Amino acid sequence: MTILVTGSTGVVGTQVLAHLQDSGADVRALTRSPEKARFPAGVTAVQGELSDLDAMRNALQGVSTMFLLAPNAPDELTQAMQAVNLARDAGVKGIVYLSVFRGAEYADVPHFASKETVERLFDACDVPASVLRPAYFIQNDARQKEPLLTHGVYGMPIGQKGISMVDVRDIGEAAARELLRREQAAQPLPRDSWALVGPDALAAENVTSIWSDALDRPIRYAGDDLDVLESRLKAAAPGWLAYDMRLMMRRYQQDGAVATKDDVARLAALLGRPPRSYRDFAQAQAREWTAK
Repeated sequence: MTILVTGSTGVVGTQVLAHLQDSGADVRALTRSPEKARFPAGVTAVQGELSDLDAMRNALQGVSTMFLLAPNAPDELTQAMQAVNLARDAGVKGIVYLSVFRGAEYADVPHFASKETVERLFDACDVPASVLRPAYFIQNDARQKEPLLTHGVYGMPIGQKGISMVDVRDIGEAAARELLRREQAAQPLPRDSWALVGPDALAAENVTSIWSDALDRPIRYAGDDLDVLESRLKAAAPGWLAYDMRLMMRRYQQDGAVATKDDVARLAALLGRPPRSYRDFAQAQAREWTAK
């Protein structure tokens, strides 16, 4: 039987495919442009996207397990719900779904609310699924290279409450492990969920201290101004997405997104090791940036 990976060319999808490599599983990767895809050996590129129902029906033929990553789009909820229902119609025995950490609590953040609704669909329709709930991606802060190196500033307005940021490599590995667990099971497995989080609660002062050590220079925090964030994001993204990110950062500032010790321990048990730390990421990035 076969595993289908959606979102296969993105930050998370590429990690999922990398961790499925050499697993012995038959893996298909959904992509709009198979002719341009550069996937690991043994991965079959399949043309399609979640919004194309006919292509999805074709892609799901013979699939037993699916990794579902819905794009951050205005119709994200529709795309995800359609994909779940098409998978049920095709007889898929298990879905590994990329949701979000604190989705239920952050009801005023559009993409959080969308993912929480999909989780409710699994419960309401008794869909065998593993729900993965990642926190803020550590690798998002690779985009801070220019302000860190040029101005000595960390510019993401994460606030002072703390966020248990997660490494995308840990997301990919957790997803691959769950896909294989469901794929190799003789029968559909019960629903389950994991918080995908890092080992530390990171507030602005923690992050600036880590970068100061990694770059061997003083790093200051740019502050909590969300108007500046939205304006900056709108220069490179649609207005609706910039506002969505503003709402997310507002909740981070107000409430934080800190994992419990049990969350961290459960992820460590799934991975077979502790989750990666922000400090390790920052040190590796600093070495890469300063070597050039």
